[in-house]
Amino acid sequence: MQARAPHVRYPHSSGAARPATALPAGACDCHIHAYDSRYPVAAGATLTPPDATMRQYREIQCRLGTQRAVLVTPSTYGADNRPMLDALAQLGEQARGVAVIDGGESDAQLQALHDAGVRGIRLNLSLGVTSTADQIAPLAARIAPLGWHIQLLMAPDLLAGLAPVLSNLPAPIVFDHMARLAPHDVGRHPAHALVLRLLERRRAWIKLSGGYIVSTRRVIDDPALDGLARSFLDAHPDHVVWGSDWPHASASAGMQPMPDDARLIDRLAEWTGPDRLNQVLVHNPAALYGFPA
Repeated sequence: MQARAPHVRYPHSSGAARPATALPAGACDCHIHAYDSRYPVAAGATLTPPDATMRQYREIQCRLGTQRAVLVTPSTYGADNRPMLDALAQLGEQARGVAVIDGGESDAQLQALHDAGVRGIRLNLSLGVTSTADQIAPLAARIAPLGWHIQLLMAPDLLAGLAPVLSNLPAPIVFDHMARLAPHDVGRHPAHALVLRLLERRRAWIKLSGGYIVSTRRVIDDPALDGLARSFLDAHPDHVVWGSDWPHASASAGMQPMPDDARLIDRLAEWTGPDRLNQVLVHNPAALYGFPA
């Protein structure tokens, strides 16, 4: 696929060029969302972006060179997983899902999610309107028999305060958006030390996603992000994955400029170097989400 002309825009993305980095076969984008106005927005939801379809996302895949994706139910829909499941069915075997549950689901309902490709649940304690911190332990126990993980997003102070709970969960933890840590938290905030400790114990995974969100400059080219990203890679490189966070709902809401997805890939390559890029994009997602080797 040739690069688009500069005046042609990719959906929910800035820039028109392809990444300078050639991606390995089976590369996985481990954090995307589907938005569909056919489904109601949860009461109190903060982010209500325009529709983002899998037809549009396939254009992004062609541009970046990724082949696999992980769909995450966004805070917009609360615990309504239908938009995610619809998108998951469209992407097929090369996709997995992360759902939001309230704990009242039956075993049969959870098994149906598993059969559809769901491999984890998310608690968004940052912008979400559905979950609370006291649900972490009971929901982790609920999903552990399925082999799922529990994905968490919260402010660093809350994260640090939950250290006793998070250190003893029966299910693996996935921290998205770099655990919501800012670059200046490296080596200073107790939440950073907690995440590194959980990575080293192989009790947690980290997504190198949302770098432009945690940057104080709100851009992926912030040099201060380098130390944060590499701290996770150095702690345990086989428990690190990457996600674009397409369609960048916070950018649509004006919280930062719309990212260039190709630049997100190139920044990842700068952090990993050539030796770790294949591991982060292919082998680690296969292990975490159960993709074929």
